[in-house]
Amino acid sequence: MCGVGPVYGAVIILLTVLGIRLTRAGIVPAARYGIFRIPLAIVGIILILLGTWMWYSAVFRAKVEEHITGNTLATTGIYAWVRNPIYSAFLLACTGALLLANNLWLLILPVVFWLYLTVLMKCTEEKWLAALHGEKYADYCRQVNRCIPWPPKAGKDMKWH
Repeated sequence: MCGVGPVYGAVIILLTVLGIRLTRAGIVPAARYGIFRIPLAIVGIILILLGTWMWYSAVFRAKVEEHITGNTLATTGIYAWVRNPIYSAFLLACTGALLLANNLWLLILPVVFWLYLTVLMKCTEEKWLAALHGEKYADYCRQVNRCIPWPPKAGKDMKWH
């Protein structure tokens, strides 16, 4: 039912908290943002809010649980913007928290989170969904990003909607 989501979420939350705590404890050296501290803090807050909104949209508005239990492909709403909005929501929120930590060294973690999500999806859920939905899923993958939310491609044949 949950796929690999709990594993992904737990790992990136743990790494985020660990990075922030180790920075505050002085174990991880801090490379401060300087004059960019406030703008990056604002971006961090926006990313946390965006991640929260994406999670809410996937779970409650798109009712992802109904799609999972009904073996149907969710492709509308937030799922028209990103194929894995719940996982992407955690990626964005953790990136926002890292921006608030004011340590340039920690900004390698969002890249690690993205790589981890990409590999995890390719090796698990994308294979499952391709086997279950076939060409319909392949069309969806061509239209919608895996991890990074992006507006739906207007003018494309969106027969999967």
